[in-house]
Amino acid sequence: MKRQIITLSALVLLSGGVFGQIKTPSPSPTCTVKQSVGLTEVEIEYSRPSVKDRKIFGDLVPFGEMWRTGANSSTKISFSTDVKVAGKDVKAGKYALFTLPGVDTWTVIFYKDLTASAPPDPYKQEDELLRFTVPSKKVDYKMESMLISLNNLRNNTATVEMYWENTVVGFDVDFKTDALVQAGIDKVLNGPSADDYYRSARYYNEEKKDLVQALSWVRKSNDMEPRYWRLYLQADLEAQLMQYDAAIASAERSKTLAQADNDMTYVRRNEKLIADCKAKTGGKGNEPNKIKPAGTAPKS
Repeated sequence: MKRQIITLSALVLLSGGVFGQIKTPSPSPTCTVKQSVGLTEVEIEYSRPSVKDRKIFGDLVPFGEMWRTGANSSTKISFSTDVKVAGKDVKAGKYALFTLPGVDTWTVIFYKDLTASAPPDPYKQEDELLRFTVPSKKVDYKMESMLISLNNLRNNTATVEMYWENTVVGFDVDFKTDALVQAGIDKVLNGPSADDYYRSARYYNEEKKDLVQALSWVRKSNDMEPRYWRLYLQADLEAQLMQYDAAIASAERSKTLAQADNDMTYVRRNEKLIADCKAKTGGKGNEPNKIKPAGTAPKS
């Protein structure tokens, strides 16, 4: 009899353990957003509640009350480098993201204590890193499940946006990419390779910084190791600086190398650049701007 009781008890415990392992779907599944912006890695961790035929803002999520900006634990946002939000410096790291929804505007809060309840109780002012207000917009479509994303991606900026029900709010982040790239350029160009010169020139061209400096760098790159894509950038910069004869000569060199490599995309690009330069000079060429030093020239 004693053995039967022990066996029965073991079965009960075993069955309880089996049932304890059953998994069911979360009503608000977790989501992690990872995005590179410039030279910074951004990560947002949050849970995605759904409308489910309910009125959300002003009802389920009251106006004027602190909200975890999602479901379950508070939403977290992290940056791998220092950034600016609402004009204020934010150090690299992870922060809880709380909001106070309103009819026309929302208050956004970056909170340093990641272990705090959602919302924090008690709320510690010393843990508040940042507080700012953003407009709230109504849209003519319904977002059933809450969505946080990074949009309007540029080298230096992006917008963090939250969509739910028929409401959209967002805020801009300045990633200070230009300063990071410039620091890298200054460091690397103390002992530069042809590719270092080319990448630096390409970045200056993309950001429309000092084009004379960019041309100086790409010419150094092609003096060291001429490549058709580098020569095309040189021709493009020369054309922008109205050095049309030089641009045509560089494009002809680029085209020849591209043909040898069977890269017809660059062949066509060079043909177009040559035609454009000839059209602007009536086929005669013109070089009113001679290259001259500008900014800090890299050491070769």
